[in-house]
Amino acid sequence: MHPARQSVFRLVLQSGSIMAGATLLWSSAALAAQGKESGPSEALFVAQIVLLLLLGRLLGEAMQRIGQPAVMGQLLAGILLGPSVFGLLWPAAQHAIFPPDREQKSMIDAVSQLGILMLLLLTGMGTDLKLVRKVGRAAIGVSIAGIAVPFACGFALGEFLPDSMLARPEQRLVTSLFLGTALAISSVKIVAMVVREMNFLRRNVGQIIVASAIIDDTIGWVIVAIIFGLAEHGTVDAVGLGRSVIGIALFLILSFTLGRRLVFALIRWTNDRFVSEAPVITAILVVMGVMALITDLIGVHTVLGAFVAGILVGESPILTHRIDEQLRGLITGLFMPVFFGLSGLSADLTILRDPFLVLVTVGLILIASIGKFGGAFVGGAIGGLRRAECLALACGMNARGSTEVIVASIGLAMGALTQNLFTMIVTMAVVTTMAMPPMLRWALGRLPFDAAEKERLEREAFEEQGFVTKLERILLAVDDSANGKYASRLAGLVAGWRGLPITVLSLEPEGLRAGIKAATARSAEETVKAAAATAKTLDAAPEEEKPAPVEVTRRAPDAQPEEAVASEARKGYDLLLIGIDNTVAPQGGFHEEIERIAAAFEGPVAVLVSRGRRFDRWLEHPTDILAPISGTKVSRNAAEIALVLARMSDAALTALYVRSSGGRAGGRRGGGGEATATRRYEETMLKDIVELADRYRAPIRTALRVNMAAEDAILRQARRGRHDLIVMGVNRRPGPTLFFGNVAAAVLEQAECSVLFVST
Repeated sequence: MHPARQSVFRLVLQSGSIMAGATLLWSSAALAAQGKESGPSEALFVAQIVLLLLLGRLLGEAMQRIGQPAVMGQLLAGILLGPSVFGLLWPAAQHAIFPPDREQKSMIDAVSQLGILMLLLLTGMGTDLKLVRKVGRAAIGVSIAGIAVPFACGFALGEFLPDSMLARPEQRLVTSLFLGTALAISSVKIVAMVVREMNFLRRNVGQIIVASAIIDDTIGWVIVAIIFGLAEHGTVDAVGLGRSVIGIALFLILSFTLGRRLVFALIRWTNDRFVSEAPVITAILVVMGVMALITDLIGVHTVLGAFVAGILVGESPILTHRIDEQLRGLITGLFMPVFFGLSGLSADLTILRDPFLVLVTVGLILIASIGKFGGAFVGGAIGGLRRAECLALACGMNARGSTEVIVASIGLAMGALTQNLFTMIVTMAVVTTMAMPPMLRWALGRLPFDAAEKERLEREAFEEQGFVTKLERILLAVDDSANGKYASRLAGLVAGWRGLPITVLSLEPEGLRAGIKAATARSAEETVKAAAATAKTLDAAPEEEKPAPVEVTRRAPDAQPEEAVASEARKGYDLLLIGIDNTVAPQGGFHEEIERIAAAFEGPVAVLVSRGRRFDRWLEHPTDILAPISGTKVSRNAAEIALVLARMSDAALTALYVRSSGGRAGGRRGGGGEATATRRYEETMLKDIVELADRYRAPIRTALRVNMAAEDAILRQARRGRHDLIVMGVNRRPGPTLFFGNVAAAVLEQAECSVLFVST
């Protein structure tokens, strides 16, 4: 047996043993407690949660190891614990653990209902509107055709079902609409998860698949909201329907205009002002709840509000990875297993013993699959895609999974679907989702790369490994000195390249009037914005988007500089740029004030030392930058900053590689073979920096110095080339003082031009 299959088999056996023991224990306790208590039991509620979490996690792990999404394991956990398996084998125990008592059931149902909103919040946070805009034509064509065909088929099926299969025969229209919706929309979460796990997310067709699923989900939740309004009235009320459509349109317009700014401002304000633990998560949940209540007030389902809230939260410019991971951990660790487990519990697969219901279920799966496959294929062709791409799209869009289960759960809860129809939809969701990965893998394996796609993937792989490309927020710590003005301009150039938000921290001495500190922060803000505005004058490459305007936040705290930096750093920053008057100590090395400030920040730190008669020229138009390179990660990171500065200010840039006199190839001891290897390494280094410059679309010159100490080569090149700025990557050495090594110390002491030390 294959090792991977063996590990999955062992995991399933271990899971079965654990669950069997736990279930027997709780079953015995529950049976013994029957009749002793009246009313809902908190202990039983906790036992239900623990069982769903434990079995959902174990089966989810097993599913992922065989290439299936974890949500399928959570759904199967509920099916195993429900009437389909556990209830069939030991009905008394199953009813004891999951009693049909309404009061007891309402406790875990409340968690499930909140889970629906949390899942839609998470789905919205994963919605990339930029991706939709990028592949808009093809994605819209695929989505509309892929929705219209299966929706029409599902609606027609609902119209021909016998009355015995309807929850309310007088509301057949609502049931037909729910069936059409459940068969039509793809699950963006499942689709994105599978495509990402298969490493196809960045392929052109992968982006179109995900973008189409996003549009599917958006249209689907709007349809669900409208159906919910119809179900409340019982019939097609033209006035009510018009009110719902107008309300949804106004809600979406206000959400993506005024609401976007309000959500961004709330997240920033909460992140920057609160000192308690996880305040941003609270703010996000409040936003979700408020928007869900707004949609409820306009007569549509709360899921639409939660979904739109997730989109707005996901686009927030300062949503750090830590906050995102904390929120996702809460949802995926608790609410997803409970919700999908309960959905599986509600599905009674024993109904499939009826040949007629089996036939209807198979027909449902065929209608859903053929309709979605054919619609997506035709939509891709209309969108101008190749046949192989259309085939991959059709395979990828057939995954239903979580979205259909949510839709079916809503339909069951509001009485639009019977238990039998709900079970059929869940069965269809499981079958189509589990069939999607192998089908998509087969289709994508037949799809070759074209030149444009290959170039884009290489660029994105570079950005994923880059330093500047990963910056999300910059902290600028300055005073009113010339060094502070210089640092403000550099920060503005770096931020303007990608529209990064910046916080300006005034580090004037403690005790100065608040007005003086505020004036320093205001002056730095003006310098940052003026420098960042130059980004708008540059011609972007066709595949690049114009950067957003740089948002600047001012801080003028009345505290010691290191205390102010430490307090602000807790809010989450990727780079600290320091520009203050006291930079170099009289006895050499960095001034103790710089040391204290740098020690207060745990992430990458850039320290600016401004010198030279040509400093004023730099403020208007920099002329020449020197970037020493050594092949290390820190020198490459500093080179990236130098390249951005050069591009943003139209400056010249020279990359200097030094072969030290103490190196292996410096003498004659290594022989010809070793010297040849060293020359190849040098050529590789210089070629790498030139390719890096091409990525940043910045002009560059290269220089090579051999048999010299690194500090001597850097200082000599700086003088001969009349460079204005040296951008140097350094490592912070352990010890009580701020020390970047002997080479950096020599450059700090002897350089006649400005130096930016970048420590990562």
